[in-house]
Amino acid sequence: MHLPLTGYRIVSAEQYGAGPYGTMHLAQLGAEVIKIEPPGKSGPDGKRRGGGDTARAVGPHFLRPGESLYFQSFNLNKKSLTLDLHTDEGQEILHRLVSTSHAVANNMRGDLPARLGLDYAALAGVNPAIVCAHLSAYGRDNARARWPGYDYLMQAEAGYCSLTGEPGGEPQRMGLSMVDFMTGTLFAIGLLAALVDAQRSGKGRDVDTDLLSAAIHQTSYPALWYMNEGDESGREPRSAHPTATPSQMFRAADGWMFVMCQLPKFWDILTQTIGRTDLADDPRFADNAARRANRDALTQLLDEEFGKQPMAHWQDLLAGTVPVAPVYGLGAALDNPWLRETGMRDSVDHPDREDMQILASPIRLDGARLPNRAAPLLGENSDSLLGELGYDADAVGKLRDKGVI
Repeated sequence: MHLPLTGYRIVSAEQYGAGPYGTMHLAQLGAEVIKIEPPGKSGPDGKRRGGGDTARAVGPHFLRPGESLYFQSFNLNKKSLTLDLHTDEGQEILHRLVSTSHAVANNMRGDLPARLGLDYAALAGVNPAIVCAHLSAYGRDNARARWPGYDYLMQAEAGYCSLTGEPGGEPQRMGLSMVDFMTGTLFAIGLLAALVDAQRSGKGRDVDTDLLSAAIHQTSYPALWYMNEGDESGREPRSAHPTATPSQMFRAADGWMFVMCQLPKFWDILTQTIGRTDLADDPRFADNAARRANRDALTQLLDEEFGKQPMAHWQDLLAGTVPVAPVYGLGAALDNPWLRETGMRDSVDHPDREDMQILASPIRLDGARLPNRAAPLLGENSDSLLGELGYDADAVGKLRDKGVI
């Protein structure tokens, strides 16, 4: 497969989740993503400790000490170069890399890119076309630039926790770090847009996104409802849609399922298909406004009906005519045969585990999923990359002895 980003080199000083998630998409699309990781410090026994992306140490599941399955989730298809950017030698290596690269990415705290020479002001003299993409918690140009920040904090401040869960319950975060993933995706989009322009104009630039801005932007139509009409959305029972009814979870005989009658036609099809046209004729449920006003009564009646059969029965009966899905646990979701059928489960070989199970990219090219390889071991590509940059084996050894790599 010819991948569209083949030939593009992206250097990324990244760690943990949001930034690596974004650059992994670029690596899967063919870019050479060189992940810069701190080399760690030598102890009294001469052994190096504490190096690498902090994600390598996130448990509970490891391929070997310091090489976690968590790290594999965000770093497929990349290369690893250990490099201390605080040293003069590290900066020299960075500049040599930048001279042959198209973009430099980072997801550091907002005040750090300028201090470590990762912004356009520091690198334009090395490569005028270089794109410098920054992902931070709160941005690089405001009073919070020095603040550390994480996904869960953004869910709290952006209002997500007040929108999630049952009415009257405690605030709840989403079960996954969705702000990290949304921001990482926007980060990659911004980088690519700036890269397209740099290829045309010969001039790079800085491009920024931050976790809180991305989280706020995703409040979307409820934000406009509030800002223009003072209408503040809250929690809905059964995770229901704020306006369409019925569009919520219901109880089947063996568990929960989600039914979404977002359009009037789906309500008509639902009542006909399950043999309950009496509900469609009931004035309490005559239209969406009436159904919303009488949602508790409608929920009870549909629970009674759906409770007569298991989820699989209703999914088979309604599939393709009314939007419906079973509410799976994570294990059942990942064991769903549909993922095998569509190719969303993949496997790669790792030095410590053959046939390591991974998730495939959701992007397809000409109908085919993107190829994958395991995330790199710490510093796996340091020697080869430095050799490319003109460092011989003796020079590489000296850099390693000094803790630069």
